[in-house]
Amino acid sequence: MPSKDLSWKYVEDQTVESDGIAAARAQSLELGIEPVSPATGAQLAVIAAALQAESIIEIGTGTGVSGLWLLQGAPDAQLTSIDLEADHHDVARRHFAEAGFAPSRVRLITGRALDVLPRMNEASYDLVLIDADASSVAVYLEHALRLVRPGGAVLVPHALWRDSVADPARRDGVTAELRGLLAELSESPAVHVALSPVGDGLLQIVTAR
Repeated sequence: MPSKDLSWKYVEDQTVESDGIAAARAQSLELGIEPVSPATGAQLAVIAAALQAESIIEIGTGTGVSGLWLLQGAPDAQLTSIDLEADHHDVARRHFAEAGFAPSRVRLITGRALDVLPRMNEASYDLVLIDADASSVAVYLEHALRLVRPGGAVLVPHALWRDSVADPARRDGVTAELRGLLAELSESPAVHVALSPVGDGLLQIVTAR
């Protein structure tokens, strides 16, 4: 099988980010936070647009890179974003404001996602993004599938975990958990599943209506 590295690089290089997203990305890297790749962000925007999402929740705010991409695709949506670090929210809040999104449109909740998610209303979101602690992705996914409405989407960036999921020699905890999730989801009649190699992998789950 031919290498896809050139194609992946081409896709990333062809993605044009707004000045606001580029600024949030630069600050994310300065703070040591790994944001979604530009091409992954563009795919998030396309999915949000296709769903005509009105209500979005993301687990893991960072400096706002993924949230800005989601709102680019669904500019009328209400975004709720959860992050443990108040400092991250201070930075993200500024980037959302500079991008023209009113504070009433972006609800930032500081706290442990596993404490916050049980309090969120069931089947209330068109789109759920999971971009937080990879070791807890299975638990986050359980909550996400409860929160998303029928026909809505759950998106999980970094689903290939730095190419380790595709490497049979890698058997660390996160890699094994992601492999298990992918196998379980592929056999479930309750969801439609696709795994894109864009960026570090983007797992896309659409719940049955």
